[in-house]
Amino acid sequence: MIHVIAIITTKPGKREEVLAAFRANMPAVHAEDGCIEYGPAIDASTGTPAKFGDDSFVVIEKWASPEHLKAHAASPHMKAYGEKTRDLLADRKIHVLEPAA
Repeated sequence: MIHVIAIITTKPGKREEVLAAFRANMPAVHAEDGCIEYGPAIDASTGTPAKFGDDSFVVIEKWASPEHLKAHAASPHMKAYGEKTRDLLADRKIHVLEPAA
């Protein structure tokens, strides 16, 4: 299994617009072969000191294999999502992980 943590930072005030596009793309991603989990998360409103911020969200993903992740990255719907949101993003960091033995 492969885990992905993607930290997405939008241009100021654009998080909700990017999240709307993300949510619209989620059914296509969930239908992909090998997708175990794929969804956005934002800072909890519990007052924890560490925050990603108002213009950021984290994508939490699980894929059955590295090959499934590669197919996801190359999919037409991900290309379309990237083109739709590219000008709204300030930064994007993607961490690909595997379970620790």
